[in-house]
Amino acid sequence: MSETLLSIRGLTKAYPGVVANSDVSFDIGAGEVHALLGENGAGKSTLVKMIYGLVKPDSGAMTLRGAPYAPAEPRAARADGIAMVFQHFSLFDALNVAENIALGMENPPPMRDLARRIREVSETYGLPLDPFRTVGDLSAGERQRVEIIRCLLQDPKLLIMDEPTSVLTPQEVEILFKTLTKLSAEGTAILYISHKLEEIRTLCDHATVLRLGKVVGECVPRESTAREMAELMVGTTLQTPTRAGRELGPVALALRGLSAASPSQFGTSLKNVHLEVKQGEVLGIGGVAGNGQDELLAVLSGEIPTDEGAVELKGAGIGRLGPAERRRLGLLTAPEERLGHAAAPDMSLTENAMLTGSVREGLERRGFLKWAAAQDFAEKIIKAFDVRTPGPDNAARSLSGGNLQKFVIGREVLQRPDVLVVNQPTWGVDASAAAAIRQALLDLAASGAAVICISQDLDELMEIADRFAALNEGRLSEPRPTTGLTVDEIGLMMGGAHGMEVAAVG
Repeated sequence: MSETLLSIRGLTKAYPGVVANSDVSFDIGAGEVHALLGENGAGKSTLVKMIYGLVKPDSGAMTLRGAPYAPAEPRAARADGIAMVFQHFSLFDALNVAENIALGMENPPPMRDLARRIREVSETYGLPLDPFRTVGDLSAGERQRVEIIRCLLQDPKLLIMDEPTSVLTPQEVEILFKTLTKLSAEGTAILYISHKLEEIRTLCDHATVLRLGKVVGECVPRESTAREMAELMVGTTLQTPTRAGRELGPVALALRGLSAASPSQFGTSLKNVHLEVKQGEVLGIGGVAGNGQDELLAVLSGEIPTDEGAVELKGAGIGRLGPAERRRLGLLTAPEERLGHAAAPDMSLTENAMLTGSVREGLERRGFLKWAAAQDFAEKIIKAFDVRTPGPDNAARSLSGGNLQKFVIGREVLQRPDVLVVNQPTWGVDASAAAAIRQALLDLAASGAAVICISQDLDELMEIADRFAALNEGRLSEPRPTTGLTVDEIGLMMGGAHGMEVAAVG
């Protein structure tokens, strides 16, 4: 056994209406890769925020290298050798790599010296970076490298990683794992949070499992199956999504040579995109983040208008219609950014149910909002999709990421769309909730709806999609049946290895 680096004893943290962590205890050894597992709302985020100094525990204690450890703020945690790579990147698109890294340092060296260190450290750990490239021009995988190198420049003793592979291709995941293995061999401990259990089995030495804020078990991932770990997390038998046999109907949605400029300086414009999706079909669209996924959803939702005939719904051109008109006609969407785009953070769940449900659920009459009906709709979503919240009056930002995701997807599914387009439907969602969301999408398709699922989770696409296409630099490949496609083939398409083929077809 390695020497204990961080010891956690009896950590407890409560918020109004919920106990986030209750008497949590476990140890992390020097050089150990330690997984922290749990379904959404299990208390993982609160726990790592206490370790990193963002949240103060109500009771309990921590020791670091045998000395009392109670960081008052992240600056103190970093000074003690604790670094954290967050799930959501905190980078400025208009600044270059070195400038972004300097902003996260207490006393940054001269830019020339910092650039040299960035090159040295990034190449040493197999994550090469050009310190003078503008961050807005980087892929999602390269942006994550910036965050990791920012941490490694601090020479951390413990590196906390929250969902680090959610935006990476399989090839990039392999590079990241080599880096983390090298860090571990040099004595750096890694606390690793992920819902991708096969990754946990590959990488991690030990796992602590949380459920409803309490430690309910531990295991050696290599000696456990992904299903065993998932069932330990949720406390029940895990249901695998099932695909019912279904007849495909006529084309529900079509894109005819669609091109659209990105509204963002650092976005990706869509180039001559063709696709058709039929009633009862699930079309999976994969791609590394930043290759036009957000723009594609915005074009389909009506946020980016196009030529009228470029988007067809049941044979009628709708390219110039806005989001409300498209919803009325049966085309619904759920964007990737759940807090701020899919849901208003400070509005209640009832108000958020009203935001997209007013048209199809009849939640307004002659300009007046029907609050009782809106609350009933919100409660229906909460019940049907097992959203963990005290009630519909709670603000969207009070939910864990996974529970808010369940609410957002449920809100659209329960409106019985003819076409549903979702971007990253299970991003940051635990195994049980992900299975429930995927089953809901399959059930929706079985009822006759057309579903487009845009996702970077290749296992997800292979599980639910009938056909697969890859987005690369704003171009869409010819959709292919998922049967017979390998994850390696899809990963290469996403990474651009088949760029000429994709461009030729798109």
